[in-house]
Amino acid sequence: MKFLTTQVTLFLKNRPDRRNLKTLFRFLLALLVMISVFSIIFHFLMLREGQNFSYLTGFYWTLTVMSTLGFGDITFSSDAGRLFSIVVLLSGMLFLLVLFPFTFINFFYSPWMKAQEQAKVPSELPEDMSGHVILTKYGIVTEALIKKLKRFNYKYVVLVSDIAEGLLLRDKGVKVMLGSLVDPKTYQAARVTHAALVASTESDVLNTNVAFTIREMSKDVPIITTCNFAHSDDILKLAGSTHVLHLGEIMGVFLSRRANGGDACAHVVGRFDDLQIAEALVTGSFLVGKMLKETQLRQEVGVSVVGVWDRGKFLTAQPNTLISESTVLVLAGSEEQVKLYNKTYGVKSEINAPIIIIGGGRVGRATGKALAGRNIDYRIIEKDPLRIYDRETTILGDAAELEILKIAGIDSSPCVIITSHDDDTNVYLTIYCRMLRPDIQIITRSTLERNLGTMHRAGADFVMSYASMGATTILNLLQRSDILMVAEGLDLIRVKVPKQLNGKTILESSIRKETGCTVIAIKENDATEINPDPQAKLNKGAEIILIGTVEAENKFFEIYGKD
Repeated sequence: MKFLTTQVTLFLKNRPDRRNLKTLFRFLLALLVMISVFSIIFHFLMLREGQNFSYLTGFYWTLTVMSTLGFGDITFSSDAGRLFSIVVLLSGMLFLLVLFPFTFINFFYSPWMKAQEQAKVPSELPEDMSGHVILTKYGIVTEALIKKLKRFNYKYVVLVSDIAEGLLLRDKGVKVMLGSLVDPKTYQAARVTHAALVASTESDVLNTNVAFTIREMSKDVPIITTCNFAHSDDILKLAGSTHVLHLGEIMGVFLSRRANGGDACAHVVGRFDDLQIAEALVTGSFLVGKMLKETQLRQEVGVSVVGVWDRGKFLTAQPNTLISESTVLVLAGSEEQVKLYNKTYGVKSEINAPIIIIGGGRVGRATGKALAGRNIDYRIIEKDPLRIYDRETTILGDAAELEILKIAGIDSSPCVIITSHDDDTNVYLTIYCRMLRPDIQIITRSTLERNLGTMHRAGADFVMSYASMGATTILNLLQRSDILMVAEGLDLIRVKVPKQLNGKTILESSIRKETGCTVIAIKENDATEINPDPQAKLNKGAEIILIGTVEAENKFFEIYGKD
């Protein structure tokens, strides 16, 4: 009933629809008058022929003739009567079989169906809506972001300007709202003043218009806009953007951080108060070949190994975990402890061959810039002459050609980074490079999250999803105090000690064994104990900081609840 009421309201609120409805009523009134006149004429013509029928019978005869049913139970015997029958029949064919369907479909049925569609794609949000995220586009980044928002129970809405797109997204289960991105009324209807965040991932020009339009309505709502060109950064900030994201540059930094450039040291990837999470390459380090229990990292420098990355998979650290050349350690500790790790175990070795970057787009150039910041030589392979900005570091050609790869140094390079935006191309190049150099480190970009597994099966040592990286960056900017995403599929969460664990030690709680999450800090009375002893007690009212995968986190909440 509520849905029907909404449809009727939308139908009657539209001025053209109300005008069409009046036209339809006028037509029906004219048709009724015509039928009534024909019924009266029928009655008098029948009296002239000596037949007496009621006015109701005349109404019945008129309808059967006009609708071409022609039962034949009532007929005229005079020429005048038959002529009248022809007039009624032709009038019925014109008005009932042609004009009436046309008028009904155009002035009622089509507007009514349109009202039904609009009811499915609302043009405003409920008045009590608050704390939601407004998205201006449904794309690969926002699709990944929506999954994460659902996981953390955030309300959201995607703005669409086309009803057809809205219906398509609604069928996919996406929450949508109809409205123009440059119309202030759209954001008023979206309750922007009560929103937690607005994320606009359109073009730089449209993002500027969106930010400027929203900022006139709300001075406080955080606005995140993506940026494709460096010169747009200041313009977007002047328009009102709180954060301007250069996703290509961010992706380049992510990819370069994993590259084996001879510096096996820890790089900080996330912070939670005084706690730091770092990822450490171990290539060339004397840690290679040892089991974690043999490294004595906690005793020597104070950091805890909370897990390891192995070909894109995060594995919980176990005493018997073997460290290989391709292992990436995930460390937890204070700033001083991470610095001490680098001083003690960091390795700097000379590598004469440059790292190969395939693809000279924004991501490829950003990767090269980040490598240069680490004083690592690189070569970019790009087949589009228009994308060549530095001829000293760029090779013009197709990376699928062996001669081009050899010129870039594939025979001696320690690492190849594939940055193309086409996943099919990246799979092909990953397999090709792995065939040429089984021992080389291969880092690959994936545009879509669903292709991560394919990239790893193709032979990539590390894969970063552009969609997931962008979604993670935006979600982190929500400035939640209880969640921090430090890598794809790896989270830091802060929760109060569950009632079931009050008074127990970390060892007694078996959190790691039961859920896969690791306790890496305890916060109590404004003091944070980093890498607490297994015998440390989990007191009532204290907070614990855990690290784990999405599955581990869900398991923790399944066992201990979210309160």
